[in-house]
Amino acid sequence: MKKGVYGILKARILVNEDATKNWRFIVFLILLAIFMIANNHRFDQKVFRITALTNEVKELRSEFVDRRSELMKLKMESTISQKMEERNISPSSVPPKKIKVKKIEEKSFFKKIWQ
Repeated sequence: MKKGVYGILKARILVNEDATKNWRFIVFLILLAIFMIANNHRFDQKVFRITALTNEVKELRSEFVDRRSELMKLKMESTISQKMEERNISPSSVPPKKIKVKKIEEKSFFKKIWQ
């Protein structure tokens, strides 16, 4: 037990006859650690991007609601009539009439000739 711990602490694992196996394993662990660190950084970047986009969506949604309420206010008849009174245009006292357009069948060239 003592030899094993002292061997690890004095790095005898790296200079023994079968050190190539140990070096391969150590290099593998280092590459795995680098890969895990890089993957963690990419994950953090994506989390920050998602947070930023979520905040932007919230801001745009609130702006949309504000604009929609402004539009509803501008579309109201009272607002329109007030704006028109500033230009000396008043609403008509006569109600509008509905105009119906009848579809007239156009005669083809051959029907016109035979009549």
